[in-house]
Amino acid sequence: MLKKRIIPCLDIKDGRTVKGINFVGIKDAGDPIELAKNYIKQGADELVFLDITATIENRSTLIELVKNIAKEINIPFTVGGGIDSVDDVAKLIEAGADKVSINSSAVKRPELITEIANCFGSQCVVVAIDTKFVDGEWKVFVHGGRTLTSLKTVSWAKQLEQLGAGEILLTSMNNDGTKVGFALDIIEKVSSAVNIPVIASGGAGSKEHFKNVFEQTKATGGLAASIFHYGEIPIPELKNYLKEQKIAIR
Repeated sequence: MLKKRIIPCLDIKDGRTVKGINFVGIKDAGDPIELAKNYIKQGADELVFLDITATIENRSTLIELVKNIAKEINIPFTVGGGIDSVDDVAKLIEAGADKVSINSSAVKRPELITEIANCFGSQCVVVAIDTKFVDGEWKVFVHGGRTLTSLKTVSWAKQLEQLGAGEILLTSMNNDGTKVGFALDIIEKVSSAVNIPVIASGGAGSKEHFKNVFEQTKATGGLAASIFHYGEIPIPELKNYLKEQKIAIR
């Protein structure tokens, strides 16, 4: 069984780490390089860096910032935002990313997943799904949560695995930033429908929320932002708690 991972997420806008609620109301959360260094000290298992306005602003990810963060860390590092081609991925890997996360570009051109997997291996391709409960079902959104698609979340997740994705980063927009807990129902449905790792994202507000997502779903990673950025739950404390709950973590 895969050991569970604790993963801080740096949402980046204009070179700063930011955090919102339900994908809006963005506030500053600090310097990304300082936060990244702090997470290494605390024992984070991986780090995710998402340039949240790259797609909307129709530009590529902030390569220099990726380089500067990569210099400071020694854990797996996933970078996303504005990735449209294998060439974009090559630049990010060269800058120090271990994996890339794609979302809107995967919906627009699903074969991009296969192209990246063929060049760099499936383990390099994380496909992010931003999902929201709309009219009685979980649907996929793109463009930083601004645009509803016709895709249903579970069937899209299955398609991603077939196309060569190595991992899914599943964010519930309903729960994002609310600290009410992860969206266990959709996380369980997606993580049971695929055989690749699923990272649960959106809604973490307590240590118990991580326990619940690891005990009640097949998610192999729990991702959070504000509770880590603002020191509400130190990572060593969270890991000790999960060990006490007999959850196998890294």
